[in-house]
Amino acid sequence: MAVQTLKKVVRFYIDGFRGMTVGKTLWAIILVKLFILFAILKIFFFPDFLAGQSPEERSRSVMKELTPEK
Repeated sequence: MAVQTLKKVVRFYIDGFRGMTVGKTLWAIILVKLFILFAILKIFFFPDFLAGQSPEERSRSVMKELTPEK
């Protein structure tokens, strides 16, 4: 029963995407934007400061950033 329902849902979406004309272009634009947001911007604006450190050094760095200085 659940397998048949799942097959119907999958077929519904496949038929819907197959029948799209403008929608395919819009999905392509959305996917390109998501790629830019998550791949490109991450590289340039969110560098990995903890790369190359041992686990002990990482934990000390994180604790230093999270706890206020007195």
